[in-house]
Amino acid sequence: MRPVLRFSWLPLALLSLLPLGVAKAATPAPLRIGGSSTVFPVMQAAVQAYQKAGANRQVRFELKETGTSAGFRQFCSGQLYLANASRPISAKELKACAAKGVRFLELPIGFDAITVVVNPKNTWASRITTAELSRLWSQAAAGKVTRWSQVNLDWPDRPIRLCGPGKDSGTFDYFNKAINGNDKNSRADVFTSENDNDLVTCVAGNPDALGYFGYAYFQANSKRLKALSVVGGKGLAYPSPLSVQNESYVPLSRPLFIYVNDQALRSQPELRKFVTYTIQNGLKLVKQAGYIPMPSSTYRLVESKLYRHVLGSAFGGDLPVGLTTGQALQRSLDSIKKPEFR
Repeated sequence: MRPVLRFSWLPLALLSLLPLGVAKAATPAPLRIGGSSTVFPVMQAAVQAYQKAGANRQVRFELKETGTSAGFRQFCSGQLYLANASRPISAKELKACAAKGVRFLELPIGFDAITVVVNPKNTWASRITTAELSRLWSQAAAGKVTRWSQVNLDWPDRPIRLCGPGKDSGTFDYFNKAINGNDKNSRADVFTSENDNDLVTCVAGNPDALGYFGYAYFQANSKRLKALSVVGGKGLAYPSPLSVQNESYVPLSRPLFIYVNDQALRSQPELRKFVTYTIQNGLKLVKQAGYIPMPSSTYRLVESKLYRHVLGSAFGGDLPVGLTTGQALQRSLDSIKKPEFR
């Protein structure tokens, strides 16, 4: 709602002394969205579609990709009312939000397949096991595992260039928990960035490179990259919508979220309209962005969660590694059955 300054109590003579522009309505603050670079394409599509729909063309948006962890820091300090996340909120972040009195809604928006990629000139690797990924990315590998032949004896004795998300990335947390057993267990002697486009460039520009990031960035650059099949808990699986939906792409499939400040949602009609639009059109927007949508019936359940203001996280500060996408989604939606109305 556009704020209006009222001067009916001021004498007419005093109005002439006011600086130019004071009597005009202030420009509304932009609707700021930040956090996960993985979820960024979804929210970018949502903003563009929302503005194109013409419902609120006067609403300005400020959309940034800072990484999930950086987004939660801003969100829990009250600087950000809508945060994108490629993992659930952590226990530390829950405490930070509680300390600042920030109550929130956790809304699943779709699924991702963390994709391990190499350069198309790589002729020796088409698959990689989770054990080989751990051998390559764990802290113990720093400065020691530097050649392809050290990962797999059938691969050539060539230097390997690693390109991965930075520590503020939710993809970093999820990958390392799934592959190395701890969300912080990752070697530091690699190229890192919270911007997935930088990682695409890193791999596409070096025949000996390997990296990992969200599925949509591989989809958008499939002519410049080659995705590897991953041998995980359910055998060999190639990253795709089908392997995520049939739950064979484990352990690197995961749910994606948006987090919304409850107080802002109640007091800012523009925010509520945009979030509602995003959930109602989630299936189309997620698919358009290159990710894997949830079933249409699930988006209706998420909309119910939004309408009923079901607060808090369903994951208790844990990463849902080891759960199937269906189990993770069910946990997120179980809270609708016993909502806490506040």
